[in-house]
Amino acid sequence: MQSGHARDSESTPASPARAPCPQRKATATISDPLVAATPRGYRNQHGDILQSTTDIRVGGGRENGRVQIVVGRLGRERIALHTFDDGGSLVATSEVADDGFAAHAARAEADRPRWVWNDTAHWYPVLLAAGVRVERCHDLRLSHAILRDSALTLPTDRPRDAWDAPIVAELTPHRQGEALFDLDIPLDSPTSTDDARETLAEFERQRERLASSADPGRLRLLLAAESAGALIAAEIHAAGLPWSATVHDRVLSDLLGDRPAPGRKPAKMEQIADVVREALGDETVNLDSQQKLLRALGRAGIPVSTTNRWELAEHDHAAIAPLIAYKKLSRLLSANGWTWLDEWIHDSRFRPDYVPGGVVTGRWATNGGGALQLPKQIRAAVVADPGWKLVVADAAQLEPRVLAGMASDLAMAEAARGTDLYAGIVDSGAVETREQAKFAMLGAMYGATTGESGRLAPRLGRVYPRAMGLVDDAARTGERGGVVSTLLGRSSPRPSPDWREVQSRATEPDATPAEERRARQSARNWGRFTRNFVVQGTAAEWALCWMAELRRRLAALDPVDDAESSSLAGPVFRAQPHLVYFLHDEIIVHAPARHADAVADAVVEAARSAGRLLFGTFPVDFPLDLAIVDSYVETA
Repeated sequence: MQSGHARDSESTPASPARAPCPQRKATATISDPLVAATPRGYRNQHGDILQSTTDIRVGGGRENGRVQIVVGRLGRERIALHTFDDGGSLVATSEVADDGFAAHAARAEADRPRWVWNDTAHWYPVLLAAGVRVERCHDLRLSHAILRDSALTLPTDRPRDAWDAPIVAELTPHRQGEALFDLDIPLDSPTSTDDARETLAEFERQRERLASSADPGRLRLLLAAESAGALIAAEIHAAGLPWSATVHDRVLSDLLGDRPAPGRKPAKMEQIADVVREALGDETVNLDSQQKLLRALGRAGIPVSTTNRWELAEHDHAAIAPLIAYKKLSRLLSANGWTWLDEWIHDSRFRPDYVPGGVVTGRWATNGGGALQLPKQIRAAVVADPGWKLVVADAAQLEPRVLAGMASDLAMAEAARGTDLYAGIVDSGAVETREQAKFAMLGAMYGATTGESGRLAPRLGRVYPRAMGLVDDAARTGERGGVVSTLLGRSSPRPSPDWREVQSRATEPDATPAEERRARQSARNWGRFTRNFVVQGTAAEWALCWMAELRRRLAALDPVDDAESSSLAGPVFRAQPHLVYFLHDEIIVHAPARHADAVADAVVEAARSAGRLLFGTFPVDFPLDLAIVDSYVETA
């Protein structure tokens, strides 16, 4: 990222070797693959003795809290509150009316409890609207999904019920490319999960599953991070990403032409479409119809099977360049055009509906709005409020660095230390160019077997055997139909019954060569999924820990006075720096200008903290591309 205030990985190193900083005691139990119990706590795979699992911290303070308050509904207008102490004993019960819950929560926050509720997305927005921020929670719905599927927990024969409803209930057009695949889960009981008795019962079930698990410490940290993510998602929606509808409209007009009448295309798109039709010799072809366009391309001597721009670009024809330009503008119009602007931008804010855990690896999805797919053309519309700044940061090459930490691969960590990882791979002699290094690493993490990635990936195995061995083992486990897990214990789903039937059929004496080929291909496909699952899922865990720690640090900054505040950010965040955007390994913080530098420092320190939390003293660093800007477009 480049700007007048830009800080890149050279000026904000995350490596202790380049920027010494006080060592902090790790407060997470981690292991993959080896954990050994010790009198003081647990020893991770790097030999670090970590703190007892009763004091896991993510985002500040004693993560277990002194009390836990279980929230559930009593009928339509009353709420039951059950308070438990550290030892799990019930110490108090009370009831409040719906309209008194926010005031009660505000008073209770003085004791820093952990709120236990069925769904953060259901309870927390009410508190935020009333000006109440909570420090921590335990989201039973998200935690249930993790504990149900984790290989660290004992199998259960409990019938599926409302707690097992998919986190992403239905896929909108914006989200169809984000969820890795859907799981069809039949529910045996539609019991409401916000009922007080059911909430208490689920809380107790989860405590029992944690206690009986193979590694409660890892899972407690994962559940704490997942629940912190749910709080952050609700807060981002409440505060909103600052957005200028005027700038957005101007960008659309510059690129597409003036806003057209309903049912018409913008003028510039129509002009480009006419050029395409003339080049194809077909004045009536509908460029928005895939099948009609393919037939027209074929008649013009352009034999393509898709209208993917990479396939189109392989042909030298007068219609290709304008067609690619038309498709690019068409995507902008449909995804972020005037209709999107009218629907999603209100009061100078874009309020995305994030779905934490919406992807099986633990990555977030969105429920409409396309927050995970904001094109560069419209980023100019993301503008800080007057007197405020945007602090934008993304973790450079996050997944390969996470892989180095998971595998304890010192050679790979050294290649990444304080520098561009791909340049470090070139320096190691594994490949000749940075582009080759990138292709090779992507091939290793995603299981490429053909093309440049497939050709180069084996070279990494000779230089980084531990890292490559980890993903190769994950792939082989998947090919056998097994389950793999992230560093903290989120486990992959098992293959479908259809997949198992294909594998079984191929072992029959009368199996045909075609059936055997199909079985091998489906096994390889699932192996590629499990290969990437362990890395992408652990990277998602690092990102959650990063944001949770940053959230804590932002809350500790002094609020600004009324003259510097922004009422558009809502009652909780009007005077306080706050997260407003998240995309896998990138964040945006909206901050009063006076706090911008302090926020930038907090972002960097939170990244370091996340690395120590997951990987202890293992020397893998997480440098950030960081900029302080007025508009998101300045970081492009």
